[in-house]
Amino acid sequence: MVNTPLDPHDDPLSQPGTGAEPRGGAFASAASDPPLDSAVASPAPALASAAAAPAHRGLWARVSWRKIGLFLVSLFLFILALNLMKEGARGLAPLVRDSFRVTNPANSLGFGWLFAYVVMSGSPVAAAALTFFDAGAITQLETFTMITGSRMGASFIVLFIGFIYVLRGRSRLTSLSMGLTSLTVTWTTYLVGLVIGIFLLQNGVLDSIQMRTGALLNSVLDLIFDPMVSAVRGVLPRWALFLVGMGVILVSFNLFDRCLPEMSLKESQVGRVSRVIYRPWVMFLLGAGVTTISMSVSVSLGILVPLSNRGFVRRENVIPYIMGANITTFIDTLFAAVLLNNPPAFTVVLTEMISIALVSVFILLFVYRAFERASLRLVATITASGRNLAIFMVILFSVPILLMLV
Repeated sequence: MVNTPLDPHDDPLSQPGTGAEPRGGAFASAASDPPLDSAVASPAPALASAAAAPAHRGLWARVSWRKIGLFLVSLFLFILALNLMKEGARGLAPLVRDSFRVTNPANSLGFGWLFAYVVMSGSPVAAAALTFFDAGAITQLETFTMITGSRMGASFIVLFIGFIYVLRGRSRLTSLSMGLTSLTVTWTTYLVGLVIGIFLLQNGVLDSIQMRTGALLNSVLDLIFDPMVSAVRGVLPRWALFLVGMGVILVSFNLFDRCLPEMSLKESQVGRVSRVIYRPWVMFLLGAGVTTISMSVSVSLGILVPLSNRGFVRRENVIPYIMGANITTFIDTLFAAVLLNNPPAFTVVLTEMISIALVSVFILLFVYRAFERASLRLVATITASGRNLAIFMVILFSVPILLMLV
């Protein structure tokens, strides 16, 4: 900043009619007049502090207190829902065993798969699997396969979004291909991961790795949520608490989605972004990161359909993104296992994450191009005709039903 000499005509205190005495007037003494250099230099710190104040206020202005409030409410509802489902699962244990006939890992795989279709989300079903396990309704291995089924069913949501785009008049090939790519990548990695995970569970490889909430936090949570659960149980049958908890957890995830920042991609950014998209490991980390933030694979994969329709991404570019998303989608389920304070439940979720991570990293390191070609060839075959697509849709719904009947 350049200091300029003071002009008496520019000084409001020296102008007539301002209602103020000029400098050195009757009400000023010589002792009180500052030296000229200080009078000239003193505005610099004042201007600096004045500029810092708006910047400081601008930083706080950019903070969305509404979204922070939504996040806290969604977290509160998530913990409340988990406690309700945990209590209600004990009342549903005979129903799950006898009526739904979930008596082996294949049954629980199909049950979790169909359950995800019904609620159009995988996270609530995975949380339900943990509460059923905590109540003794299913075994540790059945919990593992039910959570796997929930993620395989949740991948249908991307295809469902594609169908909506087709109904809106968009290209069938473009709209459905992204959902089918998501399905094929998810099913392939999860089925191989299922074998690895069963081996890890049966041999207790990860049993020693645990994360606990701590006695103090458990006491605080019990103090807050136990009276609420008891109040609901006083007016509803025990099994109904599970249904109430499912409703609350769906609201919780909905609120969490609304508190996420808006993501937009400007046309001027397409060229720069596309250069990054062609790098598989960057897309792998991006998929993992977006899903970690959103805690919903439905959200992180669902955005691929509109991005594909607008030409921002291509199918071959998003395969690593889907792999990354399929690993960190277990973050919320891992948190639920910690809140249940059930070490074997935590081991189940950790095993899911590690088994899918091992499969994904192996593919990216050694067979990525072959896997990419095979996946895209399968998608092209399914979308080649309406008959092929119809056959695939029959398989999509008949496989989990058959698993339930095994």
